[in-house]
Amino acid sequence: MPLKPCVFLDRDGVLNQEAGYIHNLEDLVLIDGVAQAVRSLNDHNLFCCLVSNQAGAARGYYALEHIEALHQRLQYLLQSEAGAYLNAMYYCPSLSQPEGGINPSLNYWSTWRKPNTGMLVAAAWQHDLDLKRSFMVGDKATDIDLANNAGCKGILVKSGFGTKVLAGDYQHPVQPDYTADHLPKAVEWILSQI
Repeated sequence: MPLKPCVFLDRDGVLNQEAGYIHNLEDLVLIDGVAQAVRSLNDHNLFCCLVSNQAGAARGYYALEHIEALHQRLQYLLQSEAGAYLNAMYYCPSLSQPEGGINPSLNYWSTWRKPNTGMLVAAAWQHDLDLKRSFMVGDKATDIDLANNAGCKGILVKSGFGTKVLAGDYQHPVQPDYTADHLPKAVEWILSQI
């Protein structure tokens, strides 16, 4: 079976409004136009995959099950707003002790934590994805670093922390392959590249 391209999507600031660590499920709210953008990718038979650092459980803010519940809500909102869906979801719940991890079962270094490529490699292996023909959409410098490390195209969206990254006020300077105001604009560009 031939390998297929994928659109990898960060969660907070890309799909849902950036709200820090989300303690209440109802505080996960989609950014305007996101569900329709994901549906457009679905309609073009592009594999859509969530890849997200989620260290809230490692920091002791909530249980691992809470992250799973947030992702169920995310899928529900995408479906109810536009009949959209994510084909797969990967997240890194761990955080090393020096970085602030305090939960003993989750305070370790992981190849899955962005900008490391573990989540993308796992997704590529499990779903026959071609990373060289894939896209990573994120709002942080670490998302663009991940794209570079994995050999896919990196798209920085200005939603979430994207504007601060571009201004040099957050993380470090990066050179994305494309910069978009938000996911709907990023998807327009992706579809023009396929």
